[in-house]
Amino acid sequence: MAYWLYKSEPNVWSWEQQKAKGAVGEEWTGVRNYLARNNMRAMKIGDKGFFYHSNEGLEIVGIVEVCALSHPDSSAKGDPKWDCVDIRAVTDMPKPVTLKDVKANPKFEKMALVTSMRLSVQPVTDEEYFEICRLGGLDNPPKSPA
Repeated sequence: MAYWLYKSEPNVWSWEQQKAKGAVGEEWTGVRNYLARNNMRAMKIGDKGFFYHSNEGLEIVGIVEVCALSHPDSSAKGDPKWDCVDIRAVTDMPKPVTLKDVKANPKFEKMALVTSMRLSVQPVTDEEYFEICRLGGLDNPPKSPA
């Protein structure tokens, strides 16, 4: 299974805007970091991930899934080195999980959200995913395909 975390500034692209896109989803554009791009290139249809409000809020507010594989980023003005995936909202996090919560929990000491704060698209381990879902009040969290 593969899980991810996507960071977005809520004043640029919010969880409410993501949910409003419905089943069609939205391109996750504008990523200009090679590691984050490579993470998106590794994604598969149905992979789940956290939607994280950065800069303002600093909390995991929902779960998304990949609905289109890596393809050229439409915001890259024809630059072939930048790709993106499309994601769609799956469910709200009943109780948003804050960065403070994550940093206070020793189970997350190696989590990319703690160790690689600036990376906008990050891998999440199975253990991290299910523990954050538990903290967020999701008793039966959506799972990535095997």
